[in-house]
Amino acid sequence: MGAMPPPLTHRVIAANAYRVPQPFKAFAVRSDEPAHAFDARAPYDRVHVVRAGFLNADALASMAAPGRARTTAEAFSDIDYATTTPQELAAAAPGVADLVGSLAAALQVTGVLGDELGAYRSSLATRIDYLVSRGAGFHNDVRGHWSRCLFWILALAVADVEFVMPHPGVQLALTPGDLVVFDPALAHGLSRPGDAGQAMETSFPAGADNLQVFLTGELPVTDAQWAALGAPWLPVEEHERRGALDLMVAEFDDRSGAIKRPRELRDCMKRTTCYVDRETG
Repeated sequence: MGAMPPPLTHRVIAANAYRVPQPFKAFAVRSDEPAHAFDARAPYDRVHVVRAGFLNADALASMAAPGRARTTAEAFSDIDYATTTPQELAAAAPGVADLVGSLAAALQVTGVLGDELGAYRSSLATRIDYLVSRGAGFHNDVRGHWSRCLFWILALAVADVEFVMPHPGVQLALTPGDLVVFDPALAHGLSRPGDAGQAMETSFPAGADNLQVFLTGELPVTDAQWAALGAPWLPVEEHERRGALDLMVAEFDDRSGAIKRPRELRDCMKRTTCYVDRETG
């Protein structure tokens, strides 16, 4: 009988010590989907890190190989995707029993979609991608349905890399086998240790050793689940009252993550700045 994999370990990083630029006092994200045309939500204020102990070094390396072969990331901050399937992943790591089921169980530990394993299995059945990058300048992902999703990344091949979210002050050293769940509305990027949370081109020169390989996917979150996570969709006027800056329209400095020209965004939290075509619906 083979040895049992080590149990999943889960830690939660607070992501709520926001560095909000004046004249704003908070962050929020609006939607360009009709269902939330006049609403906004606060960012989810936690980052989850689960150690995927069911994947050993050989399995991580064999899973990373197809991702490298099917993507291109030649310049700093290049990010490329390649869709994969549960069957392809199982073939890439034949020594791992029920790889996707184990991944779903690792996501379930976070509790972001509730306690039922089926919700996590369903998200994995919808789409799983390889993500390959050469570092990553600061950016966020909120357009379309992403404003109602959390993202997950599973580090397959990383070395001396930190996952950084500058506004809540998150700076997480990554190792292969780390599964990270976070709100993509907040700016995020990849940095080198010693670069003080800056995404620096000189730290990610050309060469295979400077590529990062991940699996990634989305966790669609219902309105009720956002409320349970403490980030309910509320009328945009409520976020205007709180002095919120809309993360959909924010432009980030690639290197530091600083928000450019925030005073030009003063009217971002008004009903008149809805992103949805008035004739929709």
